[in-house]
Amino acid sequence: MDHTDWEIPDYKTQIFKKTNHKYCVCIPVINEGQRIKNELRKMHELKIAQVADIIICDGGSTDGSLESTFLMDMDVYTLLIKTGPGKLSAQLRMGYSYALLHGYKGIITIDGNGKDNPEAIFDFIKELQNGYDFIQGSRYCKGGKAINTPFMRTIAVKLLHIPVISALARYPYSDTTNGYRGYSDKLLRSSKIAPFRAIFNTYELLAYLSVKAPREGFKTKEIPVTRRYPEKGKVPTKISFIKGNSDILKILFNLIFHKYDVN
Repeated sequence: MDHTDWEIPDYKTQIFKKTNHKYCVCIPVINEGQRIKNELRKMHELKIAQVADIIICDGGSTDGSLESTFLMDMDVYTLLIKTGPGKLSAQLRMGYSYALLHGYKGIITIDGNGKDNPEAIFDFIKELQNGYDFIQGSRYCKGGKAINTPFMRTIAVKLLHIPVISALARYPYSDTTNGYRGYSDKLLRSSKIAPFRAIFNTYELLAYLSVKAPREGFKTKEIPVTRRYPEKGKVPTKISFIKGNSDILKILFNLIFHKYDVN
């Protein structure tokens, strides 16, 4: 897919450092407050910036959590601020297109809400180096950890989302809603996949890539990760109980009927 055909939302760019690595970490955020700050501090402690460039994909935060001086102190490479329409999938289209146009050979995505352990970034890079095109982080496979996951979410994921996505993908996933993933540039540039389309607006792109990567013959693998929800307080998620879950059901139906496939 020629990049001139890519449908990318308008965005602004703040670059803090030069490109140093073959791989980057894209972190989609919007108003994550202290959670993204703590996550970046953890990544700084782990020296993630020594193996991958960190790119923040902001959906338009207004909480002051992405102050430039702090981001520079945490070795963030660049901040992308979406000004055009769309939600999570639009943020990802923004981040992935920026990464590809700047020559990265692989992209790791980790949520910016602090639920994921950044230590696994090293494992994702290893698998990209081993030639895998799609690496799905799983809290449910051997070695993975699902900590304090809300009961109803566990039921919905295990009894509905995983079986449907696995059947459509013809790949035995153990986790399909986890946004902790790795992608090769070959996968994202493929005209068979064509991820840079405006039809991907909310959570469609995550489910679509899970299905299309193995179906189109791209080398796919799951690796164990840890996803920890807080013991108490508000669950850090942008998926509302009624509308968010109904949107996910709609996405599953659209996948079943090939609504997102390339014409």
